Amino acid sequence: MSLPLNAALKSGLNASPVVEFRQYTLKPGRRDTLIDIFDGHLIEGQEAADMTIIGQFRDLDRPDMFVWLRGFDGMDARKNALTAFYEGPVWAAWRDAANATMISSDDVLLLKPAWPGAGFDLSGAQRAALPAYEKTSRDNRLSDIIVIKVHHLQLGAEADFASRFETDAIPVLAALGARPLAAFVTEHAENSFPRLPVRSGENVFISVAAFDSADAHARHQAALSGSPEWQAFEREAQSCLARSTETLRLSPTSRSLLGR
Repeated sequence: MSLPLNAALKSGLNASPVVEFRQYTLKPGRRDTLIDIFDGHLIEGQEAADMTIIGQFRDLDRPDMFVWLRGFDGMDARKNALTAFYEGPVWAAWRDAANATMISSDDVLLLKPAWPGAGFDLSGAQRAALPAYEKTSRDNRLSDIIVIKVHHLQLGAEADFASRFETDAIPVLAALGARPLAAFVTEHAENSFPRLPVRSGENVFISVAAFDSADAHARHQAALSGSPEWQAFEREAQSCLARSTETLRLSPTSRSLLGR
């Protein structure tokens, strides 16, 4: 059984003009504990405060990292939603247990769609309902993986890189087996909820894509390395980059919207 996500349906196509990309460093061996708390107790409370919980993931290459994405209808809406949740009863009940799993929760990037229509399409998204959620199945769920690439850009290069990516990169990625889902750039507006810090001074372009499996992603990477079109894109885009691109291979949790 699954239920539609009301917040996503409210926002519809290209939900969430403001997105937080959050990476938490956890105490060794505590990731599944946090996921049980998050998936079992914290999703609905955040959605009731008018956030969209887009996706939450295990990092396949970093066993003590928990990665998640949540969206808002704007910067003022973000302030109101975060205030309502973090001063509300759900967080008060589960704050200590959640925080006890963490070393750091401050690795946060504030993002906006890279071009009109580049945000997540959550109009048909569904999430497993709580009665059907079984912790024991968490390691046997979907084979799909989500791959997030963080491109660190030179100042002023956002528009150029985004245009090249939309025009030149996406068709190649899709033709070689990726399912592009969204693309974002840094939202440079002042943090509207300073109680939760975000990384300042960042200038990034983030792409999000889905693959049927880790093997499918590996085959895709091999195909890219042999693609003249992809090599041309990389050569032309190189001048936009400030440093090496980061790649995150992520496995959705049982109640993640992305990857279902």
